[in-house]
Amino acid sequence: MVEPVPETISFTSEEEKILQFWNDKDCFYECLKQSKNRPRYTFYDGPPFATGLPHYGHILAGTIKDIVTRFAHQSGFHVDRRFGWDCHGLPVEYEIDKSLGIKGPEDVAKMGIAEYNNQCRKIVMRYSNEWEVSVKRMGRWIDFKNDYKTLYPWFMETVWWVFKQLYDKGLVYQGVKVMPFSTACNTPLSNFESHQNYKDVQDPSVIVNFPLLENEGVSLIAWTTTPWTLPSNLALCVNPEYLYVKVKGENKEKSLPFCVSALYKQPSFLFLLRFPGKVLKGKKYKPLFQYFAKCAEKGAFQIVLDNYVKEEEGTGVVHQAPYFGADDYRVCTDYNIIQKDQAPICPVDASGCFTPEVTDFAGQYVKDADKNIIKWLKEHGRLVNASSFKHSYPFCWRSDTPLIYKAVPSWFIRVENMVEKLLDNNGKCYWVPEFVREKRFGNWLRDARDWAVSRNRYWGTPIPLWVSDDYEEVVCVGSMAELEELTGVKVTDLHRESIDSLTIPSRCGKGVLRRVTEVFDCWFESGSMPYAQVHYPFENRKEFEDTFPADFIAEGIDQTRGWFYTLLVLSTALFGKPPFKNVIVNGLVLASDGQKMSKRKKNYPDPGLIVQSYGADALRLYLINSPVVRAENLRFKEEGVRDVLKDVFLPWYNAYRFLVQNVQRLQKEENIQFLYNENTAKQSDNIMDKWIQSFTQSLIQFFKAEMDAYRLYTVVPRLVKFVDMLTNWYVRTNRRRLKGESGSEDCVWALETLFSVLFSMCRLMAPFTPFITEMMYQNLRHLIDPASVEEKDASSIHYLMLPQVRENLIAKRIESAVSQMQSVIELGRVIRDRKTLPVKYPLKEVVVIHQDPEALKDIQSLQKYILEELNVRQLTLSTDKDRYGIRLRAEPDHMVLGKRLKGAFKSVTASIKSLSNEQLEAFQKTGTIVVDGQELHEEDLRLMYTFDQSSGSAAQYEAHSDSQAHLVPSDEITAHNDFILATTKAPLLPFPVPKLALKGSDLEFTIVKGSSTPKISLNGPACAYVNIKVKVNNKDQGKGVVLLENPKGDNRLDLDKLKRVCGSIFGTNSNIRLFNGELTSKTDLQSLSGKTLVATSASSCPGSVSGDSLLCPYVNLMLCNAQPSGTCQTGEVGTLLLLNPVGKNGLDYSHLHYEVAKVFGLRGRRLKLYLDQDFNQDFVVRVLPTTAEA
Repeated sequence: MVEPVPETISFTSEEEKILQFWNDKDCFYECLKQSKNRPRYTFYDGPPFATGLPHYGHILAGTIKDIVTRFAHQSGFHVDRRFGWDCHGLPVEYEIDKSLGIKGPEDVAKMGIAEYNNQCRKIVMRYSNEWEVSVKRMGRWIDFKNDYKTLYPWFMETVWWVFKQLYDKGLVYQGVKVMPFSTACNTPLSNFESHQNYKDVQDPSVIVNFPLLENEGVSLIAWTTTPWTLPSNLALCVNPEYLYVKVKGENKEKSLPFCVSALYKQPSFLFLLRFPGKVLKGKKYKPLFQYFAKCAEKGAFQIVLDNYVKEEEGTGVVHQAPYFGADDYRVCTDYNIIQKDQAPICPVDASGCFTPEVTDFAGQYVKDADKNIIKWLKEHGRLVNASSFKHSYPFCWRSDTPLIYKAVPSWFIRVENMVEKLLDNNGKCYWVPEFVREKRFGNWLRDARDWAVSRNRYWGTPIPLWVSDDYEEVVCVGSMAELEELTGVKVTDLHRESIDSLTIPSRCGKGVLRRVTEVFDCWFESGSMPYAQVHYPFENRKEFEDTFPADFIAEGIDQTRGWFYTLLVLSTALFGKPPFKNVIVNGLVLASDGQKMSKRKKNYPDPGLIVQSYGADALRLYLINSPVVRAENLRFKEEGVRDVLKDVFLPWYNAYRFLVQNVQRLQKEENIQFLYNENTAKQSDNIMDKWIQSFTQSLIQFFKAEMDAYRLYTVVPRLVKFVDMLTNWYVRTNRRRLKGESGSEDCVWALETLFSVLFSMCRLMAPFTPFITEMMYQNLRHLIDPASVEEKDASSIHYLMLPQVRENLIAKRIESAVSQMQSVIELGRVIRDRKTLPVKYPLKEVVVIHQDPEALKDIQSLQKYILEELNVRQLTLSTDKDRYGIRLRAEPDHMVLGKRLKGAFKSVTASIKSLSNEQLEAFQKTGTIVVDGQELHEEDLRLMYTFDQSSGSAAQYEAHSDSQAHLVPSDEITAHNDFILATTKAPLLPFPVPKLALKGSDLEFTIVKGSSTPKISLNGPACAYVNIKVKVNNKDQGKGVVLLENPKGDNRLDLDKLKRVCGSIFGTNSNIRLFNGELTSKTDLQSLSGKTLVATSASSCPGSVSGDSLLCPYVNLMLCNAQPSGTCQTGEVGTLLLLNPVGKNGLDYSHLHYEVAKVFGLRGRRLKLYLDQDFNQDFVVRVLPTTAEA
């Protein structure tokens, strides 16, 4: 028996009831049981760490995975969904180090590895219960009972098997490599880990002199932002092709690059000599420190050459500390200053402290030692200049401490020699969105480096290599059985405390082999999960091989350098094929201000509270119906979740409630029992019934095609639109029929139509909103004829298959006709709103003009709905727009044409505006027109309909259009005072008026005549500007424009700011000089407005400065109804460059509003832009009210 539906609903309370229902019926496992004999659909779930609570990123990725796997089940597949846990690695160890105060390896040795790992084991699943509760509360169906954990011995055994396969293929080697190193975690990081957490930091910047041995009166000067690497200096490197100069200062001669005088505040040099860098090759210099002076015997402390030295920053002389920089290591190896097999000259320990070799700074943390090293340099006369330098620097993703680059012995997987195969396999995967495959991921693969998989840690899968003392004999173990066979000891656990003591007798007479101390990088474990989660190849061999590669995976875009990468590397190395067929990549969820979500800043609402307030379905739909499913970022806003309830769920719920009400009324008043059977239901002849049925079937067709293509971002908007169509069009226009006012037979037709549509919609929406669909279904299922149910068990909507497309119900002509009717009604509503005429006031006539007689026939067939919805007495249809005085006029697209026509733009614009109606009608048909010798196309012009003032229609009619050409009323608006007074029941007062209180809200109602737009006659850009031409090495490097103020009178630039802006636009450094006559800090930049400046690294202006016409197209902006805010104080007139530099960074429509908002400090406000009718190169900017203001 169908239950009455209450008028109000708490979605969160209903969701809790559904959770209990699923739990009581064990619905998820029942679902798996029902589908066990179906074809298999393979899904891999990337394992999260359980040392922290789930955040929006986890919720988003989990929702995408849940939607796709539910859809696969509803499409007839069996989908195993196993939850996985990443249990090893830095996240766990860092927590233990923090809580136990462990500073380095010595502390672990005192405690013992067994106790240390025991402590790790205790916290590894600290938040597992919270995770399970959170995941289930979000409606995600996934198997926690049959999970996998990377600490399970059987999982670790497969990881050993994977490594042994790579070892046997010759893909494993040990080497010394300069790598990103976390001193907080005492371990190197892989390249992709080091790219996860960059920050802008202020580092010390020092310039140091290196006197030449042949003449200590001459020094090279080198620049560095890592003074702590100077004690390990072994060489200096210059670029062989660059020009260097020898200059004489007050005390000494120095060799330095040509542009280096910019480093000195008041240069007073005498230029002695200019020469290429290659002249310096092999020259010896005096070491800074004596710690490694003996290295001079092997060629250290000489000048070497390499093209990696750049002139963009620094002095063009780079100091070489080969064990602290990858390029340094390569160059010094090439010059035999160091040998690959020698003991590294690396006087920094795993905690980042200097070792005793560096006597002056022993025991000091390297970053703390910077200031003491600078002091030492100054005291010993080696410091030329000291300052600070802001740049982007990598931080440890786990400890959030700065990384250093340090040479460490590591075990590597050879990746560089399989790049082509990786790219080929990547090409076989289907990525959504597709650009991630070619751009972000493809670019990362092209530059892939050998993967360092070893970590000098404790809590992880040990690397299964047993070696002799001289490392000449190596045994790689691939299973527990093999380990027992080689050592004679049976083990049940593979962690370090269980196997480190085991030895293997040497087969070469080298005594015993001992295991290397390193453990695997936890990314190696997660990359092995497709095999390890099923203990392949030791178990489930056939099942795995039949279902590999996976059909589907999904994670965030940050995993292009993480899990996606490690999966592909291992799959390619092991099997020569990709690990997955389809992947959805989501963007990042940011705080509402665009910043990264931060617990410390508390800049985002707690996910648990959001679910508690609005429900999981609302949060799911908000996240999925956003740019984040197209791998773009989402600024999370709580009001967006609230709007899902208001705009989607409540109208949907009300339609469901209306159906149940009228089914119960039908039974009570007519004694008609309502049971729906799709196979026996009669076909209705009502056009709106046919329309909604057709629209539903078209939606099902679209839904299946797009979901098969994993395009969630196209599906959800259509589903949301369908709710609008159902509630605001079908139910609204058929309320009387559904209430039985047109007879019981017609009522049953309407109810059957509404039921079938709601039932289909629930099945389509079930993967997206599993709670509300289950709630509705549990009541609606009592209205379904049991004979029509195909499934054996239909007790949950999630057991049902998707509805099949009934193509015989699809009527595109009817869909088109209703679409035409909707356009007429919506246009009529806009006109009523514009003229402030509520629908309750009847109007005499609505005139619809359309060039297609068939479209008019469609509109005629739905006349009664139009008359009823618009409350008009008569519908007039016509193809003759001339009869009503309607004519076309054209406006140029300023951004498109301004960029193309440049100087001819003004004259062409004037000609465009004078084009006749006949010319524009011809243009509508052909798509091209020639104006002033310029061929224009559809994208160049905007066509608009307007009234011909001589026709008299402008006074009689108000008009609007939905076609490419928009109707623009050009008559003077008449204020109907009597109507206003009768409506407001208050006298008209002079402006400004006090706010009125209306039903508890403040109402500010103002009628004004004329425009408040500031009419400022502008000739050219509103703001002062200079053209910039960039020359480097006497070659043109680009040109563009810098605005010296924006808005007018605000944000004025001084010389330093001008240089920084040039750097941002043209990529120049802060050492450039600007010439129009040389500029100094005292130059009045405003006086240079309209001039052309040359930006160069040279000491004098290269060539003449010519041409002062504005280089880039622009529009002026006039703020008409608000005050600027933020950094803007007074300026209401500004300028926006449409591209800059010349030929680059063209501004398109989608970014226009954002850039305009930036100019006036109005980011976050909604703007409308209007083309000023008097000044054709200006936009009028109108700020729309916020929700609170409205």
